[in-house]
Amino acid sequence: MIVFVRYNLGPGVAVELQEEASVAQLKEVVGNQQGVQPEHLRVLFAGRSLRSSSKLQDCDLPEQSTIHVVLPPSGSSSSQLGLLQERLARGGEEEPDSLTRLDLSSSRLPSTSSGLAVILEGSDGGGGVRGAEEAQTACLKDVHVCSTFFVYCKSCRSIQPGKLRVRCSRCRQTTLTLSRGPSCWDDVLLRDRIHGLCQTEDCHGNIAEFYMKCASHPTSDDDLSVALDLIMTNSRDVPCIACTDIMDVVLVFQCLERHVICLDCFRRYCQTRLNERQFVCHPVVGYSLPCAAGCIDSLIKELHHFRILGDDQYGRYLQYGAEECLREIGGLMCPSPGCGAGLVPLEGSRRVECDRQLGCGFVFCKDCREVYHEGACHTEPAPPPGETSQGFVVEEEASFRARWDRASLLLLQETTKRCPQCSVPVERNGGCMHMQCPMCRAEWCWLCGVTWNRECMGNHWFG
Repeated sequence: MIVFVRYNLGPGVAVELQEEASVAQLKEVVGNQQGVQPEHLRVLFAGRSLRSSSKLQDCDLPEQSTIHVVLPPSGSSSSQLGLLQERLARGGEEEPDSLTRLDLSSSRLPSTSSGLAVILEGSDGGGGVRGAEEAQTACLKDVHVCSTFFVYCKSCRSIQPGKLRVRCSRCRQTTLTLSRGPSCWDDVLLRDRIHGLCQTEDCHGNIAEFYMKCASHPTSDDDLSVALDLIMTNSRDVPCIACTDIMDVVLVFQCLERHVICLDCFRRYCQTRLNERQFVCHPVVGYSLPCAAGCIDSLIKELHHFRILGDDQYGRYLQYGAEECLREIGGLMCPSPGCGAGLVPLEGSRRVECDRQLGCGFVFCKDCREVYHEGACHTEPAPPPGETSQGFVVEEEASFRARWDRASLLLLQETTKRCPQCSVPVERNGGCMHMQCPMCRAEWCWLCGVTWNRECMGNHWFG
């Protein structure tokens, strides 16, 4: 295998090694080239200091990866790293997980799903922690085939498998050794969540900054990509909410049901809603779409997911988004062909003149968008866009099946009943038929589904 080695932040030098080679052998090669003792060197990759005894093939190093080899300066950073590694060797802390092996999909379970949380608490359903671990283990049998991250790559101009990397937020070098690996998407997307030790000389930075790169081709230091956190490998074989096929890569909406849609259907969903101008203009999120099943509080927050539309249609998306934002403040677009300048007309006046410095100078009627005229408009205004939306329909049965946590939900359907007072699903795990809702504390009968009474007590308390 070929890796690019940067010694003390110098230029990358190609080094060819056998995949069975160890990190210690890499140190020997670099030590001989630089005239230093190999045992004094540290090999850094993706937030970890690689152990000398480890084999390169076990360190999740893709072909043509860039590895930092540093000769730590005598000082506090070096001594602190040594103490950290001693604690790891003694088992005092867990070694940070490889950024290549991370699976953060389970962290996208909405925190507001209180009804589901009541049922899953303490259970081993397929959608719980154990199910996520099993799916991750299966996925990691071949990390080069089963990607855990996806990005929009500007070079490829498409959605591609991604790789997670980390650097020091102070010097922006990838010589930071993590104190712990990220455990959820917030650790990756939000600043100041995870700390570490920077091994760059004279840098005392300790805050980790995560970023994404395209894993489909070699990338330069400044060739970054946008993380698409809702797109993931379909490790649970969940059918698409629209076509019901089971596809390898899917998008999981952040609704309570976590509905799943394949990328082809997601593209069609976006295209249909764009044609109908049914995107939602949210003051914080921006111009976005909710779950295809119409779930509440499910707007897509990372708008780069809509890059799936392609360059031309994404351009339309940006234009429509700008128009919607303009409408929110009482503005409009110049209707003259080829112009489209954004204008904010005077309140109370139908006469609008396009600004010649921004647009074409066309004078038109605010109501009918025709050449300005006195008197009533002769052209009826067009109906609001999207009133007859029939281009993308989700069937109810497909909506029920296409849930990321469907294994847990199917189990809940078989082993739970809804409280007659608040409708929260309640699980019966042995014992009598006298139930008490964990949410509203109502007492009811498991068999009858009614408020607990003397007849239930006498006839079927214990079945």
